[in-house]
Amino acid sequence: MSNKSVDAMTPQELAEACAHELYRRDNATRQAGMTLEAVEPGKSVVRMTVRDDMVQGHKTCHGGYMFALADSAFAFACNTYNEPTVAIGCTIDYVAPALLGDVLTATATERSRSGRTGNYDVDIHNQEGRLIAMFHGKSYKVRGQILEHAQASKQENSND
Repeated sequence: MSNKSVDAMTPQELAEACAHELYRRDNATRQAGMTLEAVEPGKSVVRMTVRDDMVQGHKTCHGGYMFALADSAFAFACNTYNEPTVAIGCTIDYVAPALLGDVLTATATERSRSGRTGNYDVDIHNQEGRLIAMFHGKSYKVRGQILEHAQASKQENSND
């Protein structure tokens, strides 16, 4: 995160700072080999290559990994306002199989955001542009700030 105060950030800078801070803390996303490719307010793009350990008995990517990819993109998109949000409901429709070696790209887009809730759609495509899955997530805003925690952690570490 930059040294710029949260109040002085543009919406794009805030979205990027929030997403990068959450990605830094997100062991599950990183361990699955997912990368945060792009972010803007209410949107994100996350990429993952289907590895051998992600393939199930039918020789296609296990649906749980595709759900996790979509869920991560959803999380980065709905947390771009420095207001921590969590999922309160998600659904996914699998449209086509993903195969070993496929590069999957999940693109999350905010559809609505009002009060404490938001609705987000995530499409997953493979490297050929083929639609693999469609995900819908509903978010719920909780207390606190994403970057407030990051700044406090940095101050604690600098006192060591």
